Amino acid sequence: MGNISKDALALHKKYQGKLEVCAKCKVSNRQDLSLVYTPGVAEPSRVIAENKALARKLSWSGRLVAIVSDGSAVLGLGNVGPEAALPVMEGKALLMKQFAGVDAVPIVVNTQDPNEIIKLVKNISPNFAGINLEDIAAPACFQVEDGLRNIGIPVFHDDQHGTAIVVTAALRNAAKVVGKPYDTMRVVILGAGAAGLAITRMLLGLHCFSGSCGRLKKQPSVRDVVVVDTSGALYAGREKQNIYKQAIAGISNNKQIHGDLADVIKGADAVIGVSGRGVITKKMISTMAPRAIVFALSNPTPEIMPEEALRAGAKVVATGRSDFDNQINNVLAFPGLFKAVVDGGLTRISEEMKQGAVDAIVRSVPHPTAHRIIPDPFTRGLSREVAKAVLAAK
Repeated sequence: MGNISKDALALHKKYQGKLEVCAKCKVSNRQDLSLVYTPGVAEPSRVIAENKALARKLSWSGRLVAIVSDGSAVLGLGNVGPEAALPVMEGKALLMKQFAGVDAVPIVVNTQDPNEIIKLVKNISPNFAGINLEDIAAPACFQVEDGLRNIGIPVFHDDQHGTAIVVTAALRNAAKVVGKPYDTMRVVILGAGAAGLAITRMLLGLHCFSGSCGRLKKQPSVRDVVVVDTSGALYAGREKQNIYKQAIAGISNNKQIHGDLADVIKGADAVIGVSGRGVITKKMISTMAPRAIVFALSNPTPEIMPEEALRAGAKVVATGRSDFDNQINNVLAFPGLFKAVVDGGLTRISEEMKQGAVDAIVRSVPHPTAHRIIPDPFTRGLSREVAKAVLAAK
């Protein structure tokens, strides 16, 4: 990590960031100037004034994505503020272009008030085909997303739904490797923030809005999920649960198990960590069901190192790091998903569309093994296949 950190800092200093604005057409003479600016530009403006929907075809608003962050939950760094979040948002925009040909711009905001973020995004929405919310801490991220559901363009919080899509795809393939039907699996999720609750929703086939959840029809789901936060397992009626945790607690943890991670992990088929370094022990894994699945996704240091998990009896192990097998990386999902937004002119992203993305990622590894349950980010055509699956689920 030392060399990577040093090299990354040097790269960002050399290029002063990772993005630039390039023109799509040339201005080489007076005729070109008259077409792209005055007097010619008045005509597309006049047409749009008569029909605002035409802005999607006559300006970049039909193909541009905003990546919005308040810097309150950046990678493994925490609440570092908007300035420190900007390199991450630039990176995300670069990946959208690199992997899916989608234009995106980072927008960091100098407020962590959910209502102010909602107002700002609503006011800038005419510029964009879609909004990618990023690195906004829970529970504010849930409030922001709920407040932006009906603004006429898709709003997608990648820390929630992108993570859930990739984790679900990985778990479905891992279940094949260990020979367990997906719908019989009991899963423990360590961490009840944005990622943890979103993964729970998708694994259980839930649709949640404003602190209430219901089951979706015809959505694949595991048998049960138990979520663990710093106070222990979530269960109905437990104190110290915000409305979003309460909603999950009321429809998960079928046996209403109480206790900490060491208690609830016993007999579990899989554990998914989205919490912090070193909190899963070898002893805990040894108490899980045979052929256990361990996703230790905290970055840069996982909840347990892969070799330790394997020695403790795990059959399949995944992390969020590129230097181990089975990297769970959101780049497998969000470029293709926003390609679908742009190509299809979508106004929202439904649960069925998210499931379409899961299916496409699952299909990209037709013969999963313990060392390969998820595709490489550089898999040719992956973003295109994800986009096709999302649009097919419209």
